Amino acid sequence: MYEKTLIAGWGDMDFNSHMRNTAYLDKSADVRMLFFAENGFPMAQFLARRIGPVIMKDEVEYFKEVGLLEPLRVTLSVAALADNGSRFVIRNEFFRADGTLAARVTSAGGWLDLSRRKLAQPPKELLAALRALPETEDFQVLPPLVA
Repeated sequence: MYEKTLIAGWGDMDFNSHMRNTAYLDKSADVRMLFFAENGFPMAQFLARRIGPVIMKDEVEYFKEVGLLEPLRVTLSVAALADNGSRFVIRNEFFRADGTLAARVTSAGGWLDLSRRKLAQPPKELLAALRALPETEDFQVLPPLVA
């Protein structure tokens, strides 16, 4: 399982004194990019290869509140993947210190060729990294977006 421990910081709070919805999206993106960096694709590699992840849809589910300075264990898994890697659905789950599931973020995306500004297949090393993620219980194979 890929996971990182983060905290709910001052800038993550909303008016009701709990973690705001967009903070979950931001932390999901941070964990996603940390995973890629640790698996051979730091930001410099994305830039050198002129490719980047593009998220087309995010779904956030809330289960328990998270307050200021609470530690969060954030996991990353793959919920769906096209055989050629052109499409993916990844899932982050946020757990409070007591192990309670606080939130789930499910993100659907693909890969943007930064030169052509069109969707593309990922490099084989990037696809291998995605395939190395644990699969969710409801994992699906997706049809590819590009050949």
